[in-house]
Amino acid sequence: CRYFRENITGGRTFMMIVSGNLRRLATVLAVTLGVFAGTLSKQANAAEEIVVFAAASLKNALDDISTAWSKKTGNKVSVSYGGSSNLAKQIQQGAPADLFISANINWMDTLQKDNLVDTATRKALLRNRLVLIAYGKSAEKVDLKKGFDLSGLIKDGKLAMAMVDSVPAGVYGKAALTSLGIWDSVSSKVAQSDNVRAALALVARGEAPYGIVYATDAAASDNVSVIGTFPENSHAPIIYPAAVLSSSKNEAVATNFLDYLSSNEAKAVFEHDGFSVIEPAVANRTEIR
Repeated sequence: CRYFRENITGGRTFMMIVSGNLRRLATVLAVTLGVFAGTLSKQANAAEEIVVFAAASLKNALDDISTAWSKKTGNKVSVSYGGSSNLAKQIQQGAPADLFISANINWMDTLQKDNLVDTATRKALLRNRLVLIAYGKSAEKVDLKKGFDLSGLIKDGKLAMAMVDSVPAGVYGKAALTSLGIWDSVSSKVAQSDNVRAALALVARGEAPYGIVYATDAAASDNVSVIGTFPENSHAPIIYPAAVLSSSKNEAVATNFLDYLSSNEAKAVFEHDGFSVIEPAVANRTEIR
């Protein structure tokens, strides 16, 4: 009997030790798995960041829209502004970006021909107007019609414009002046800038008495006044196409942001800044070459 009692007691003690170790091991594994699962969850919920290349004229509106979208989704937007031509060339050279918003259809067409654009995401997003601005808030209005003496108005000053052979605002401006028979008389007085916001700044600082910019740019400065709006038939329609780039590493997030640009919230911001929003139903018919 003593033999059995000792062995049974010893066996129970051994089993209790084993059982206790197993419980501790299970606890350690549970904690470890919990930490691992939490790490995966944090990684899954980590904010994504997209890079947007956008025409300089979009800065005010797009800054506000990007901030609102980031608050709504938890994702981040980094926007690089510049002349559409420069941005398109950077994309051609492999610059890392997820979304491109151009102020000119032709540059988007160029990227599409190079297979750098996801054509399924491309859309015509906005319209703009081209205006003549002057330094100060009380400049006299003029009638921009065929044969208008812009050279006489400028006198010995300069006419600030974006690059007339590459940057959309400059291209539209040159086309409008040519259509009205004005270009030859003012071409030697043009001070060209890398983008439309740089042209606006020249006039806003008084370094050039006059300039040609988009209506939305003029609205962004308190130091200039719009003295005339160019006839719409004097230049090609000013349309802003947008598309996700084929090289995007965050295509789903970029597409979500692009969709948000057509939302009612974004539309209100764009219209407040003077853009005309193109309705999705007619966007494809709007892209006139």
